Amino acid sequence: MTSKPGTPTAPAKLTTPTAPLTTAPEQAALDGHTFEMRFTSTPRGARLARRLTAVRLDAWGIPYDTEAHDDIVLIVAELTSNAVRHGHVPGRDFHLRVHVPADARLVRVEVGDTRAERLPRLPEVAGAEETGRGLLLVAGLAARWAWHPRPDGPGKTVWAEYALQNRLHVHLLHS
Repeated sequence: MTSKPGTPTAPAKLTTPTAPLTTAPEQAALDGHTFEMRFTSTPRGARLARRLTAVRLDAWGIPYDTEAHDDIVLIVAELTSNAVRHGHVPGRDFHLRVHVPADARLVRVEVGDTRAERLPRLPEVAGAEETGRGLLLVAGLAARWAWHPRPDGPGKTVWAEYALQNRLHVHLLHS
């Protein structure tokens, strides 16, 4: 049996404001754009990371339904899915960072997890399996990708860089 508390509690309020989706154009031109967040190491966390990245890319001038947007979101989906499937440690989150430098020539995606003993590698032969092709997709879409040990704790960070087309990065610089 449950009991109700004697006095209702007030709704929780944020103590610090959240960052807006867009930044001032002057600051964005100097710093580029960065989105980073920790997510639960669950399929739901991976989906949320993909969706929030899609929203950020659109706000940064990489619009929905463009090849660049779709490719970057696919890279995020594969890397976050791998973090959940292969890098999951109970009670630990994965970290996503998406960065577009001020020159807007590439988008760097980084996904960190806390499992150091399971390192990413491309499959030797692409067989008929329906799983295990995520890094092949990332390698095909990204200009380059690799991994390194996490500098702030146990685990690894898998990263990929996606090269933007000239016409797109000119729009980003002026947005």
